[in-house]
Amino acid sequence: MPKPRATALLDTRLITVLLMCFMPSLVTASTTFPDAAASDPAKLGWMVGSPPPADRTVRFEDGSYFRFPAMRWSVSNFRQLMPTINVSRGVDAPVPLAFALRKDIDAISFTPLGAKASMTWEQSLATTYTDGIVVMHRGKVVYERYFGVLKPEGQHAAMSVTKSVIGTLGAMLVAEGRIDANKRVADYVPELTASAFGSATVRQVLNMTTALKYSEDYADPNAEVWAHAKAGSPLPKPKDYTGPRSYYEFLQTVQLQGKHGSAFGYKTVNTDVLGWVIARVTGRNVAQLLSERIWSRLGAEQDAYFTVDSIGTPFAGGGLNTGLRDLARFGEMLRNDGTYNGEQIVPKTVVDDIRRGGDKKAFAQAGYELLKGWSYRSMWWVTNKDGGAFMARGVHGQRIYVDPKAEMVIVRYASHPVASNSANDPVTLPAFDALAEYLSRLP
Repeated sequence: MPKPRATALLDTRLITVLLMCFMPSLVTASTTFPDAAASDPAKLGWMVGSPPPADRTVRFEDGSYFRFPAMRWSVSNFRQLMPTINVSRGVDAPVPLAFALRKDIDAISFTPLGAKASMTWEQSLATTYTDGIVVMHRGKVVYERYFGVLKPEGQHAAMSVTKSVIGTLGAMLVAEGRIDANKRVADYVPELTASAFGSATVRQVLNMTTALKYSEDYADPNAEVWAHAKAGSPLPKPKDYTGPRSYYEFLQTVQLQGKHGSAFGYKTVNTDVLGWVIARVTGRNVAQLLSERIWSRLGAEQDAYFTVDSIGTPFAGGGLNTGLRDLARFGEMLRNDGTYNGEQIVPKTVVDDIRRGGDKKAFAQAGYELLKGWSYRSMWWVTNKDGGAFMARGVHGQRIYVDPKAEMVIVRYASHPVASNSANDPVTLPAFDALAEYLSRLP
């Protein structure tokens, strides 16, 4: 029997939203897009006016918010479009950052991977559709730029950089003995006993070496990623919808495929599971715990926030939004072995463990051609560089890069039209290396 027209329309709108959320993942770096200047959201005037013109209005419900180039506005304004939960910075005064800005950084040159011609650091910002970037060296801000609609007082979607923040919280609880990383997930969340996660250890979740029947192939309409996105959408479901209605409900449906611990597989649902374990152990959701344990102790300038599902569960896998300077404070804290403002916020053992990296053989099986020799530990990407540099990575170009040897932290927010980092890594990786080398030579 065909669906009633109203139900079918609502179902179509929901699918449209999901498609628009992930559509950038279906395109390749060879697809032609307007460049950074032509797609500048401030110049294009998205959402300006009372009300804005119809052709410059974006909405969450119809998916228009994530079509390029409109998404360049949206990533700095998610709170205007969808439900969120706050991450309080506390009530104490912000602790000012020290500044020693350097104009010479713009002229640093490097050659992108696979290219013959060099480019400058300044040129790389447009190439990667950078919305904002802060570089800290030896504890001082040496570089800060903003583009489009992102401002120092604004917030931007961290995307999967969120995973590394949640991984840090989980690793802290392991170091404190509140979570036993060798215990099964089901020991903490019995509701997951019958799922693939029930037999996985917390460590396997932290390192994403779980064996899951879960595909993130966005080109496959039957891939489990669609069911995950449907469950997490805060939009009303069609009347005849019988699937999961929250992240918690969806996680219970993920089934086992293979053997846990044998290979690295980057799957967002692992971080959602870690978020559930954290909430069960602490009695705090990840937004509350992040505020209490880290954000309110950083001297942050702004509150952060998470997007949430229909029952208010923070999206642990990618829902964090922050001010850029506060993300730099977070990275600088990790560069200093978990210490900031004279306070040990994250145990040094946690940072040491991340820097040592994970199982390189397990990581290699994932086939990241540009990340050979890297590994993954506690939801951080650990490089193959001397000195234990490590990185948080999010789609469309989000980054935290901590290089202890160069005494450098880079945080970048971006809105590259292609979701996959393989589209910007050929520029990003050598650019960051060139800056680290340059700063390392300074007296």
